[in-house]
Amino acid sequence: MLFNSQSLGLEIGRDGLKFSLVSLRKKEYRLDAFAVAPLTAELIRFSHRDPSVLIPPLFVTQLRASWEKLQTRKTRVSVSLPDACGRVMLLDLETRFRSYEEGAGIIRWKLKKHSSLDIHETHLDYQIIREKESGEQTALVSLIAKPVITQLEELLIEAGLEPYSMDFTSFNLYRLFARRIEPTETCLLISYFGGSLGIMLFYDGLLDFYRSKELPGGQFDAGRLFQEISSSLLLYREKHPLRELGSCFCIVAHPQWEPLHDLVTEATGLEPLHLETERFIQAAPGVTLNSSAAFILSASLGAAVRAF
Repeated sequence: MLFNSQSLGLEIGRDGLKFSLVSLRKKEYRLDAFAVAPLTAELIRFSHRDPSVLIPPLFVTQLRASWEKLQTRKTRVSVSLPDACGRVMLLDLETRFRSYEEGAGIIRWKLKKHSSLDIHETHLDYQIIREKESGEQTALVSLIAKPVITQLEELLIEAGLEPYSMDFTSFNLYRLFARRIEPTETCLLISYFGGSLGIMLFYDGLLDFYRSKELPGGQFDAGRLFQEISSSLLLYREKHPLRELGSCFCIVAHPQWEPLHDLVTEATGLEPLHLETERFIQAAPGVTLNSSAAFILSASLGAAVRAF
């Protein structure tokens, strides 16, 4: 019997719930089932500080109903949340530390000293992504208010699910396409998903710049996108004037690919490559998956493949 591993991913977004049940077969991702359910502004509203779900019983009912459509016994789920409901930053640290807990304490002290965050009411996670011989380190730090994450965890459990990881959408989109991107040079990844612009810049295979910007009204605004991309690249080039941009990849729905292609080309001087979700996931027999549905599922797919 061939080895078959299966994983469940869920995106909780402003526009709805998206479940993806994914298996790994011969190093290829296969979508075995999916479910999508809309959410309204009256039901969920993401905030930096306050719980997001405004009508918990209805949210749990929709969550359970969507999961039941998958017809699976798998309850362990990896969750994707909008970048806007937390904060992500690259933080330079002067010295090495002996344990994860010690590092978390140093990061909390540094953030408390230099920002207005109520660090005691914030869930913190981090990963060291770069180390220098001098002992200096760069940490990728994720922050989310405890009331936000605690409420979502409790409601998922009430619905019969077992949340084992929560991450932001930008990173789940990257995770889905990581095999194709393989950033071994100065590589740029631009995404427009769920009404937000994401910019990730990699140097020597490591994340070197991150920005996420929610556009007003969640509307595709070419002028605003061009301005945000140009200003982000200007900041990076001021810090690293000798680095040349290498490859450029874009994640965007098919109807918006042409205008995004043109403005990214103008802003970067590069020819961007369109990363199309349907090319990175196979549909199981009986599962109908067109390009539009595949794109909508991108973040939940990225959350699911985290387990492989």
